[in-house]
This record gives sequence, structure tokens and C-alpha cells, in this order.
Amino acid sequence: MALKVVILAAGKGTRMRSNQPKVLQPLAQKPLLQHVIDTVETLCCDEIITVIGHGAELVTSHVSAQNMCFTLQEEQLGTGHAVMQANEHYSESDTVLVLYGDVPLTRVATLQRLLELVDEQHPLALLTVTLEDSTGYGRIVRDSNGAVQAIVEQKDADAEVLAIKEVNTGIMAVKGAQLKQWLSVLDNCNAQSEYYLTDIIAMAVSDGFTIQTAQPDDEMEVLGVNDKLQLQNLERQYQYQCAKLLMQQGATVVDAQRLDIRGVVTVEPDVTFDVNVVLEGNVSLGTNVTVGAHCVLKNVQVAANTHIHPFSHLEDCIVGQNCSIGPYARLRPGTELADEAKIGNFVEIKKSKIGLGSKVSHLSYIGDTNMGNDVNIGAGTITCNYDGVNKHQTIIGDHVFVGSDTQLVAPVEIEAGATIGAGSTITKRAPANELTLSRSKQLTIKGWAPPVK
Repeated sequence: MALKVVILAAGKGTRMRSNQPKVLQPLAQKPLLQHVIDTVETLCCDEIITVIGHGAELVTSHVSAQNMCFTLQEEQLGTGHAVMQANEHYSESDTVLVLYGDVPLTRVATLQRLLELVDEQHPLALLTVTLEDSTGYGRIVRDSNGAVQAIVEQKDADAEVLAIKEVNTGIMAVKGAQLKQWLSVLDNCNAQSEYYLTDIIAMAVSDGFTIQTAQPDDEMEVLGVNDKLQLQNLERQYQYQCAKLLMQQGATVVDAQRLDIRGVVTVEPDVTFDVNVVLEGNVSLGTNVTVGAHCVLKNVQVAANTHIHPFSHLEDCIVGQNCSIGPYARLRPGTELADEAKIGNFVEIKKSKIGLGSKVSHLSYIGDTNMGNDVNIGAGTITCNYDGVNKHQTIIGDHVFVGSDTQLVAPVEIEAGATIGAGSTITKRAPANELTLSRSKQLTIKGWAPPVK
């Protein structure tokens, strides 16, 4: 028996008022549909069949999975019609899990509980949820013994049915043999003239089967997205859940409503996040790391006891222990800081290694540089690493002191223990343990007067 997952992702999403298909709208900077796909991949299913329609080419180019195929629903004639498009991709012996591309946050554990309910005697299981306000959802109609009898869509429901709080999420698991049989006799005799997948519930009851049901742990897992307001509401709920998980792992979050996680974040105890921090990609933070307000971290590793001051941006870099970064610092891709390095305010580092205890404290740019230990870089220093065509490397040895307002024109080497006088432009090797400087002679022009209008 194989597990096949059918994801319905053909709708246009008119209420989004966007040129992008609804399933490509971003949640935590990832398409809604990709959230669903990523969840499904952890189920170890045999194949993911994604039913696409509106914006099909865009959808296929923006989402991916190893074992996924696409099938086209040329006309959107309802959920039942959408699942029909996947008929050739599953066999009678398969179990088919039906999901939706605009319901992004269903947990793997919830889906596993649902799948466990399906067997030969119970070929259909539904995921339902009980809502205080069930407006807009199909209601779960049960008999006096509590057995599910049917799902009635809101537009087809009478007053008694509308009062029901338990609703259909649309997510179901079905044995392939029965699904093929029920879809073959599905009709569109309803207010919308659509083929409702939910009509197979009544067919299953008519065939003598008991419908199994499960519910998610959190209502958020089954919330769909139809417009930008719902998308924003779901974003905040998702972000709160991410912040909650970090706090359970020992992090301090100053304000969970002002932390945005757009990737995978791992933390050790006593990490602290101030307000308006954005974490993207893969972020790993060691114990006692503090991240100041308004920082952005993307694909970074930061070791223990490092302090990242406010308004700093770090991307694709590795930071050692006991470092100090910022405020207003930028670490660009390829940067590696050894332990106890200091990168100060308005300093930019790009594709460079900064050695143990070295300091670049003020208003400087260091690019394509291999810097040794205990180096002190004065304010306003830059490495001139680009000649207009190629990038060149600067090598700075241990215990070098570079005076303020210095230009190091690469390729160039500053040997260990060298001192560079302030205001110098260095184009040649600076020898070890010597003072090197390059300045024009200071002159005073007597009698000089500034221009006048």
C-alpha cells in the first residue's frame, strides 16, 4: 500500500487582488503551497500530485519537491472535479490524502493521526474542527449516535444545519478503490453547479461505511487564506507560534508580536531577541547571544556570548564566541569572525576572515581580506579590492595597527606587527614591525583666499 498526496492548487484567488496565484502568496516569505509541500515531504509519501490551473506556469516554477508531479485542471468546476484530474496517478490499493494549497500550517502529527484512521473497514477519514464562528464552512451533520452522515455546504444549508459548530476542513484520507468509485458517480446538482468532493461522504454512508474523524490540536492548522487580511492574520499567528517554540527552548523574546521568523532557527538557552528582529533562512545561535532591536540575520551561525547591537545586518556569515557587532554593522556573505572580534558602528565586512580579538571599530569597509589576530583597524579605513574588473585580496598579519582614514589597495600585504600611519594609501607590501605611511608633504599656501561670488 502506498501513500499518494493530492494537493488542490488550481484556484485564482480573486479576492487576493494580486497578479500572483493565491497559492504563491507569501507566508513567512515562502509560498503558501510550498509550506504544504514541505509538510507532505516529511510524511514520506510515494508521490505528491499537485492539481494546478490558474497561473500554472508560475506555480510550477516557484515550488518544488523531489517526488512531485503536476496535473492541470483547465476548468475550475469544484473540488471533486479537481481530484478527478489526479485519477491516473493513484491506484485502488493506495491511500490518498487530499490537501489544499491555501491551507499551509497543518502539522505532520495531525495528518499522521488522520491517516491512522484509514483501513479496509474504514476507507474514509475526515479532518474536522469545531469553531465558535462556523460561517462559510461546510457543516458536519451527524446522526443521533454521533456518526457522520454528510457535509452540507453553507449555501445549501438550512437554519438547523447552519447552527452546527463542527465544520469540514476539506482535508481527508481515502482508500483509492472507493475514491475512484465515488468520483465516477459524482454530480453537480447544487447551488453552484460544481462537483463537491464532500458529496462522497454521503456516498460512503450509503455504502455502509462509518466515517472516521480527527481534529487538529490548534485551529490555526486548518485556516485557509482567501484575501490579504486573512493572510496577514495567519502570518501573525504563525510568527507567534514560532516565537513560542523559541521561548520553550530557553530564548527570551521581548515581544513575540515583533519577531519574524522566515526560515529555520535553532537556539541554545538564554538567547535574547529584542523587538523587530527578522530571522531568515538557517539561523543558529549559541547560548547567551543577544540580538538587538531591528536586526536582520539571514543564514548565519553565531557562537556563545556574542552581542549583536541594534540595526545590524548579517547574511551568510559565521561569527565566533564573545564577539561584538554593531550597532549599524553589516556582515555580508563569506564573512567569518573569530572569537572576541569586534565590528563596530557603520562597518561593512564582505567575504573576509577577521582574526581572534581583531577590531574594526568605526566607519570602515573590509572586503576580500584575510586578517590575522589582534589587529586594530582605525576609523575610515577601506580595502580597495575592486579594480573595475576583478576582485583582489588584502592580507593583514597578526598585531597590525592601521591608522585612521587609510586605503589598502589590493592586492597588497601588511605583514605582522606593521603599523600604518593615518591617512595613508598603501599600494605595496608593508614590512613587518615597521611604520609605513604614504602622505603628500603638508603645505601652507600663504596669501591664499577662497573664491568669492
